[in-house]
Amino acid sequence: MPSAARIRRSSRLASLVIALLVLSACSSHGGSRRATPRPATRSQPLAARQAGLNPSPPQQPSDPPLLVATKPDLPPQDAPLAAANVQVPAALSGTFPAGRMLNLPAGFQASVYALPGGGPRFMALSPDGHVFAALMSRGQVVELVDDGSGAFAAVQPVIDGLNEPSSLSFFGGYLYVGETNQIDRYPYQDGGVDTGQKQVVVPHLPTGGHATRTVGFGPDGLLYVAVGSSCNVCVEQNPLRAAITVYQPDGSDGQTYAVGLRNAVGFTWQPGTGDMWATVNGRDNIGDDMGLSGAQATQVTDDLPPDYVTRISDGGNYGWPGCYGDHQLDPKFGDAAFCATTLAPSVEIQAHSAPLGLAFYAGSAFPQQYQGDLFVALHGSWNRSVPTGYKVVRVHFENGQPVAVFDFAAGFYAGGQAWARPVGILGLPDGSLLVSNDEGGAILRISYGGN
Repeated sequence: MPSAARIRRSSRLASLVIALLVLSACSSHGGSRRATPRPATRSQPLAARQAGLNPSPPQQPSDPPLLVATKPDLPPQDAPLAAANVQVPAALSGTFPAGRMLNLPAGFQASVYALPGGGPRFMALSPDGHVFAALMSRGQVVELVDDGSGAFAAVQPVIDGLNEPSSLSFFGGYLYVGETNQIDRYPYQDGGVDTGQKQVVVPHLPTGGHATRTVGFGPDGLLYVAVGSSCNVCVEQNPLRAAITVYQPDGSDGQTYAVGLRNAVGFTWQPGTGDMWATVNGRDNIGDDMGLSGAQATQVTDDLPPDYVTRISDGGNYGWPGCYGDHQLDPKFGDAAFCATTLAPSVEIQAHSAPLGLAFYAGSAFPQQYQGDLFVALHGSWNRSVPTGYKVVRVHFENGQPVAVFDFAAGFYAGGQAWARPVGILGLPDGSLLVSNDEGGAILRISYGGN
């Protein structure tokens, strides 16, 4: 397995080549307008926040990325990828194209678990083991009702008429829903959602721009909400933008948790440490702002800035729009003094991969080397000259830290087009993973059957 240091060195060399290409263009921007982003400030802890749930040392601006994996390594020798047919249950025969293939490690298999359509985004498991999914383009929340075999689930509408719902979370007897303009909650009891008792706990979220609103509860029992930026690159005036905000479960006492996160679509917590980890999508068209054009602009934009997966520290500023990656200055808003105070991402990945959902593996069905690893859905690029992403990767952890990134499920992009774009990842009690996608509307199940 290549070391993180060796991966970083190869990435630094690649970055140096790009830097030489654009050096003259960047220097021509010395007189361009600069705007000072919000400083990195630490919010006061909420009264209900418990001590000792985040034992990892706070990140420091001087900390470099732990892992630069802009091109994920080939799978380790003990887990090679092999083409596998995506199995289609008899109940869905004729409604899902036959012959779809995925590249998976040996012993793994993929099947269509449900076909809700409607742009399924994030999913959630209820306390009593029911699976729910947010259908963003249809404005619905649905339950995936398993037929008892674990291989297929029927789709049962639960909530209608929502405004682009993208995320769900269960806590304290409620189902929380992230709409694009607000966070709601509904009483949940005995497998049922009381849709007549809707409560808006966080109203008046800013709309437009990046539209997803991710909701989740940390081990401290507090409500976390991520809102992306209103733009590609700009200085936001609304403190909720490009940030993660933390609230009491009833939506009161809101405080900024972390900023400088252009679009932190997904977040979760690492078992055993309580550390929050998030996926973040970087900016577009950076070559244009460097004064480049044509093939030069395309070459630079294709590989900068990196998307990333990172541990989130309370009060941390992750640099956007002023800087990206390991304290690299944005050509439009960069300020060296400011960027020296920001936090570098933990894991850099290929630009425009669009990492969305993520989940630490807490099951026991996968082989030992997968235990505690982080699975990340790469939605795929929309504007890269050579498409990238369109797969699920595995961030391998050792001693609680990321050390390598491997392809886990690839092949969603084939023949010049995407038949699926991974969004959400959810672990099931049987140890399998569900992967939602908002391109074909299918939710896939990936399980391990042994060699």
